[in-house]
Amino acid sequence: MAEQTASPQCTGGPDSPDAGGEKPDAAVVRDALGVGVAVGLSGFAFGVTSAGSGLTLLQTCALSLLVFTGASQFALVGALAAGGNPYTAAAGAFFLGIRNAFYGLRLSQLLALPRALRPLAAQWVIDETTAVTLPQPTRRAARIGFTVTGLTLYALWNLTTLVGALGAEALGDTDAWGLDAASPAVFLALLAPMLKSTTERVTAGLAGLLALGLLPVLPAGAPVLVSALAAPAVLVLKGRRGSGTEKTATEGTTHTKGSR
Repeated sequence: MAEQTASPQCTGGPDSPDAGGEKPDAAVVRDALGVGVAVGLSGFAFGVTSAGSGLTLLQTCALSLLVFTGASQFALVGALAAGGNPYTAAAGAFFLGIRNAFYGLRLSQLLALPRALRPLAAQWVIDETTAVTLPQPTRRAARIGFTVTGLTLYALWNLTTLVGALGAEALGDTDAWGLDAASPAVFLALLAPMLKSTTERVTAGLAGLLALGLLPVLPAGAPVLVSALAAPAVLVLKGRRGSGTEKTATEGTTHTKGSR
C-alpha cells in the first residue's frame, strides 16, 4: 500500500537480541504510528474507488480484510473499472502482492516469532511494516515496530475502506477526485528511499517505463505483469557488462605482461 526513518547504526544487527545501539520504545512506537496513520487513512480512497468500479460493499470490505495490500487492491479494482478481464486483473494483483512473500523471508529472521503467531503476522507483511521493521537496531524494536505498524494500519485501512465505500455515492463521479492515485503515490514514497543502488534505480525506472508505455496497448492489468520483466532484463545486462569488463581487464593484464 506504500519510507521513513534512516537506518540506525549498530554492531550486532537486528538478528541479535542483544544488539547495540538500542532505540527507545517510544521512538519506535512514534515512527510506527506515523506510518500506520498516514497510510491507513488512504483506505478511504480505496473504498471510494472500489465502489465506483462496481464492487459491492461486501466485496470491497472483503478485499481489505483478506488481501490487505493496497497496491494489489488498487490494481485489481482499477483493471476491472477499465473493463479488463477479471482473470487478468487478478493475475496483476497477485504478481504485485507476491513481493510480500520475499519480505516475509527477511522479516521471519528478524522477528523470530513463535510458530503459533506466524500465520497471523503473515497478514501484516506489507511494504509499510517492512519499511518500519528493517531499520530497527534490535529484535525488540523490530517486533514493536512491526506490531504497532501492522495493527494501526490494518485497523485504519479497513475502517476507512468501509467509510469510503459507504460515502462513494455522496461523492458522485469518483474519477473526478483522482483518489485512485492516493495509494500508488504512498507506495512510491515508501519505495523511493529503498532504491539505494544504481541497479535498483534502473530496474524501477525500466519497470515504470514498461508499464506506462504498454498501458495504451495491452489490456488493463497486463502492463503490470510485463513490467516485472524489468528485473531479469537489468540483471542480464549487468551480468554481460560485468563479464565484458572482466574480460577487458584480463586482456589488458595479459598484454602488459607480454610487453615486459
